[in-house]
Amino acid sequence: MKMLALDTSSIVATVAILDEDKLVGEYILNHKKTHSQKLMPMIEDILKSCELTPKDIDVFAVALGPGSFTGLRIGLATIKAMAQALEKPVIGVSTLEALTYNLPYAKELVCPILDAQRDLVYTGLYQWQQGEFIKVMEEEVVTIEALLENLKTRGEKVIFLGDALEKFRGVILQELKENAIIPPAIVRMPRASSVAELASRRRRAGNLQKASEVLPIYMRKSQAENQWEERMNKGK
Repeated sequence: MKMLALDTSSIVATVAILDEDKLVGEYILNHKKTHSQKLMPMIEDILKSCELTPKDIDVFAVALGPGSFTGLRIGLATIKAMAQALEKPVIGVSTLEALTYNLPYAKELVCPILDAQRDLVYTGLYQWQQGEFIKVMEEEVVTIEALLENLKTRGEKVIFLGDALEKFRGVILQELKENAIIPPAIVRMPRASSVAELASRRRRAGNLQKASEVLPIYMRKSQAENQWEERMNKGK
């Protein structure tokens, strides 16, 4: 069973191919958000390097968000077009859950944070128990202040991941002190291999979808929608 997975929910564009339990290849590009230009060449190159064609892929997997609205649309449109053309199933996974999967079997709480603009973050809180991670806190969009206040009341060590970490590193360390853990950069960013591993577990559980059934996780309105509503309200 060969799976092609991708994540374009942030500045990172990442593509991976998983063959059963073997990671055959993975590309990660963490330089400028130009997914519309770089995603398809990345897919074509990794397939060629792994001596595969699109027809060899049995299942497609994609990060559904939350994250960049434009990035999500590009990733979903690409994966759905390929799956529909080849009549193959799709598995969508939460970007936050996939980030948590970068740190399997961590003893501490894992808190992915993605930049939602205006001092807001997309976040969740997870903990590994007996080889599976569970949601300690539901995924939501909150202010960084509200998140840190919640974590302070727990009094536990927390590992932070995600693209909002650099933006809020200072306040995180200031508020949580020794309870805040900043891991190496390679595990802080989205990885398509984590999307694939998580999707592979769901495939074995029979959680497959048609391409038309896969929807993004937005959690809030886009900046363009907010600006349009502000203009409409001012005009009243």
